Amino acid sequence: MKILLAEDEKRMAQALIELLRQEKYDVDHFEDGLSALEALETEVYDCAVLDVMMPELNGFQVARSARKKGIRTPILMLTAKSEIDDKVTGLDAGADDYLTKPFMSKELLARIRALLRRNYDTKDDELSFGDITLNTNSALLTCSSNGQSVRLGEKEYRILEYLMSNKGSILTREQLALKIWGYENEAEYNNVEVYMSFTRKKLAFIHAHTQIKAVRGIGYELRYDDAQGDQNV
Repeated sequence: MKILLAEDEKRMAQALIELLRQEKYDVDHFEDGLSALEALETEVYDCAVLDVMMPELNGFQVARSARKKGIRTPILMLTAKSEIDDKVTGLDAGADDYLTKPFMSKELLARIRALLRRNYDTKDDELSFGDITLNTNSALLTCSSNGQSVRLGEKEYRILEYLMSNKGSILTREQLALKIWGYENEAEYNNVEVYMSFTRKKLAFIHAHTQIKAVRGIGYELRYDDAQGDQNV
């Protein structure tokens, strides 16, 4: 699981990074709200932990901007403020939960686990993009324009589910390897390319116009093209 941590107080940030990494979370740390927002726009995170009082943009502004851009990453707000109005402001800005400093480590971890479970449990039974629909229970991929379907293998399903859950984003090989195989090494990067090819063949089999495009030097993204040009390899 990958977590974004936005906290400008150095001692607090270091303590939280160590705590989260002890729990086997992959952590990206940012010291200002603008950098955190840019990361949310370009990377894929399972959860974001935002301090309210930060330079550039505060936590409220980061959450509000992220939600306006359609970013659905679960957000936990951290703040020294305990007034009801501040909590309401945070929740109205798009935060999913709110934790007031000082707090116990166990409570923070429990709140994060709850957000991760909630995010997983509320996933739709079907994901759609362009002319394809993916049933998340049966792993059945269907082309809406012609009704043709094919069942995906486990890795094919996880690749397409990850891409469809983050439509509009370019996912790197590193992100795909970490999400699907759980760790990073060159063997897993090769696996990404192999299973990406398998997944493309399933899209071609049902004659979908939705394609997985390679963005040179960056990664992969989903694109829908009525004319359906050639796929990048």
